[in-house]
Amino acid sequence: MHQFPDAKAVVSALEPDEPVILTRPHAAARAARFFVEKFPGTSMYAVKANPSPDLLRVLWDNGVTHYDVASIGEVRLVRGLLPQAKLCFMHPVKTPRAIREAYFTHGVRTFSLDTLDELQKIVTATTDDDGVEASDLQLLVRLRVSSEHSELSLAAKFGVDLIDAAPLLQATRQHCDALGICFHVGSQAMTPFAYVQALERVRAAIAEAAVTVDIIDVGGGFPSEYPGMEPPPLEDYFAMIHRHFEALPISYSAELWAEPGRALCAEYSSIIVRVEKRRENELYINDGAYGALFDAAHVAWRFPVRALEDDLIKPLGEFAFYGPTCDDADYMAGPFLLPEDIQAGDYIEIGMLGAYGAAMKTDFNGFGAVEGAIVMDEPMASLYRGDRADPRESDNVVSLR
Repeated sequence: MHQFPDAKAVVSALEPDEPVILTRPHAAARAARFFVEKFPGTSMYAVKANPSPDLLRVLWDNGVTHYDVASIGEVRLVRGLLPQAKLCFMHPVKTPRAIREAYFTHGVRTFSLDTLDELQKIVTATTDDDGVEASDLQLLVRLRVSSEHSELSLAAKFGVDLIDAAPLLQATRQHCDALGICFHVGSQAMTPFAYVQALERVRAAIAEAAVTVDIIDVGGGFPSEYPGMEPPPLEDYFAMIHRHFEALPISYSAELWAEPGRALCAEYSSIIVRVEKRRENELYINDGAYGALFDAAHVAWRFPVRALEDDLIKPLGEFAFYGPTCDDADYMAGPFLLPEDIQAGDYIEIGMLGAYGAAMKTDFNGFGAVEGAIVMDEPMASLYRGDRADPRESDNVVSLR
C-alpha cells in the first residue's frame, strides 16, 4: 500500500474515480498504548469494530494481547494472525460446533453466556471424547444494563435480567475455573456514569448470588469524538470504573477487563469520496449507505468532513449526501458542513471511519470497489494526542476535575 503525507496528496497523485480508504497506523498505535498504559486492567479489542489484519497487527505490536471475538470466523482470523493472543468468545449465543472448534482447535477458554441453555451448550461442547468435562473454562455471565447514556443502545438483545441473575451465576460457578460478570453499556457512552450504574447492578447480582467472582468485564462503549459528540476525557471513565470495581464484593485477586472497539480504531481510518453531482444542498458522492457510510445513513451518525480543494474558500453550508446506488435509502442527512461552492468533481475526506465503516461495506448494486493508502497526518479528531480542549471546562462552569 502506498504512503502519502495526507489526503490532498492522495488526490493529487491518483485523481481517483473510486473511493479511497486512508489508514493511519500511528493513530491506532497511539490509542492502543493509551489503553494499555492507562486503563486499570486488561484492554481486550472488540474485533467486530474493524477486523483489518493490518490493524490487528498494529494493536498487537502496541501491547493489546486480548481479543473479543464474536464468531468462529473471527476466532480463525485472529488465531491465524496472532498465534499467541488470548481470544475470548464473547457472543452470548453460539453454535455447539463453533464452541467445540474454538475450544479444541484454537485454544479458546473464555466464553460468555446469558442463559442456562447456553451454559449447558458450552459445557457439552467442551467435554472431551472420554466424557471428561473441561476444568479450565472462564465463563462470564452477561448482565443486562441500561444504555440510556449511550448514543447506540445494546440493551435489548443480550443479557440476563438482574432478577434472574443469581441462579445463573450459581449454576455457572459449578462449571468453571473462573467466574466473571460482563455487560455492555451501549456504543459511544457519553458519560462515565454509565459504568457506575452498571457496576451497581453487578454489585446487586453478586450479593444476591453469594458466589465468588474472579473477573469483571465492563465491556465496550468507550467513546470517540464526532461533531456534536464531545465526551469527557477517557481518564475520567477509567478512574470511575476503577473506584467502583475496587468496592465490589469480589475475589481479592479479581481481574478487571474492558472491551474497547470504537475507541481503539475510530481514528485509524477515513475515506476520500468524490462529488459526482450537486442538487441544491444535496451532494451525490461515490460511497454511501451500502459502503463505508452505513452509520451515517442508518443511525444518522455525523462524521467530520473536509473539502480537499484549495480553491474552495466560501463560508460553510449544510449538506446532505446521496450514495452511488439506485436506492433512495442510500441517503445521509447529516448535516455535513462544507464550503458553499463545492461542486461536482470536488473531493471530500470523511473522517473517523475506522470503527465499523470499512467492516460493514458491501458491493451492492455493483459499487464497493475502493483503493487504499496510508497517510501520515493526524485524524480529524483525537482523544489521545494531548491537544484536545476539556469539554467539562468553560468560562461559567466549574471543572469536575
